[in-house]
Amino acid sequence: MKSKSVALLFALATSILGLTVGLLAADKAADKAAPKTATPLKKPTLKIDASPIGEVKGLVTSYADVLEAIRPAVVSVTSSKMVRQQVPEFLRQFGAQGREQKQSGLGSGVIISTDGFIITNNHVVEEADELKVFLNDDREFIAKVIGTDPKTDVAVIKIEAENLPAATLADSSKLRVGDVVFAIGNPLGVGQTVTMGIISATGRKVGILDEVGGYEDFIQTDAAINQGNSGGALIDARGRLVGINSAIISTSQGNIGIGFAIPINLASSIMHSLIDTGTVARGYMGVGTDPNPLTPDLAESFGLPKDTKGVVVTDLNPADGPAAKAGLKREDIITAIDGKAVASRDDLRMIVAQTAPGTKVTVKYYRDGKPQSAEITLGKLPDENAPTGELVSGVSVSPLTDDLRKELRIDDRVEGVVITEIATNSPYRETFPQGAVIEQLNRAPVTDLASAKRALRDGRNIALIFYRGVYRYVMFNTR
Repeated sequence: MKSKSVALLFALATSILGLTVGLLAADKAADKAAPKTATPLKKPTLKIDASPIGEVKGLVTSYADVLEAIRPAVVSVTSSKMVRQQVPEFLRQFGAQGREQKQSGLGSGVIISTDGFIITNNHVVEEADELKVFLNDDREFIAKVIGTDPKTDVAVIKIEAENLPAATLADSSKLRVGDVVFAIGNPLGVGQTVTMGIISATGRKVGILDEVGGYEDFIQTDAAINQGNSGGALIDARGRLVGINSAIISTSQGNIGIGFAIPINLASSIMHSLIDTGTVARGYMGVGTDPNPLTPDLAESFGLPKDTKGVVVTDLNPADGPAAKAGLKREDIITAIDGKAVASRDDLRMIVAQTAPGTKVTVKYYRDGKPQSAEITLGKLPDENAPTGELVSGVSVSPLTDDLRKELRIDDRVEGVVITEIATNSPYRETFPQGAVIEQLNRAPVTDLASAKRALRDGRNIALIFYRGVYRYVMFNTR
């Protein structure tokens, strides 16, 4: 992405369709920012076909029938946000402020349930003030964001509609290099477009998400992907969803046959977590490993065959973490987790992160040249990128990390956001004690600042808090 010769077009949806300049009325902005009543989300019913694509017998002259069912499930997504123009420093000293502008962007999305859940990219919806979804039948809907995950570039949005066309999901782990695929989206705003190619590679890690400490396991394809395809569908020859188009590498800011899609297995696991909790809970083992793969010479020095694949444990952090409790030690060589081969640090990180906290996994490893196994109950990885900030006037909250649990002596069974600061002039100073955990708002579970804000109502609210070992309900009004 930093190379002069290669531009990583991570933000495919940022094709600017035009700028509409105008001052926002303060009361209009306030209306838009007003919180809405939260209602429990009904989990989507998914259609899944996990069989491999197999061989297609006979001469294929058209894929029109295959694509006919899936095309209505691919939608266009437009985003808009207000940005303020920069003004010179000397003008700011006199109180001058830049004009606010409406900035628009274009992307795509895939309907994955008949009641309106849509998977797209995080960068399609990031920081948007308004999202609109356009269906193939020319219907238009306002969409709300259910949750986003910058670390995988996955987002889930929802429109209020019923009996929608929905994609059937395949098992992306069964994809093979050479499988025929189709990319569907709205490139450059020309309208829904289908392009054809093959799977060029799987398991690609290209550094696109390094800035957010992301998890990359991309499908690479030569099916033409351009700006506006972000969040669109990658389809197999049976018309099933195998990936969510996300990025390209190009020397010309256009397609040169190197595109990347998020495997649907990864995207759907993130989707379920976002729908259930509004955030993503990732497992962790508590091991540090050698960043380099196990070389033949290093394997031999540990008394193993030269062709052994695995990662060497170099540290156990924390000392009382899941791996340490299960008996792992430095110089153990991890080779598999729950039957999935571990050949690199990235393999280990991806497998563990995709497994829910509290899950018991079987870890295969070598110690002193002998094969061993251990059952490890994964802990919860703190979300370093989870937002902190003000929930209501003068009340700041933060995700409940392991460090905060220890500091405040909060039991592992307690979930929510912790009140880290209350301003002296806050109208809620007598309502909330600092150090209390807000576990529910208006009977909706709270996991981070975003889910807490979604649950807030305009007017009377009820919160379930945990403080000094006791649960209690508090009532408060938003102003």
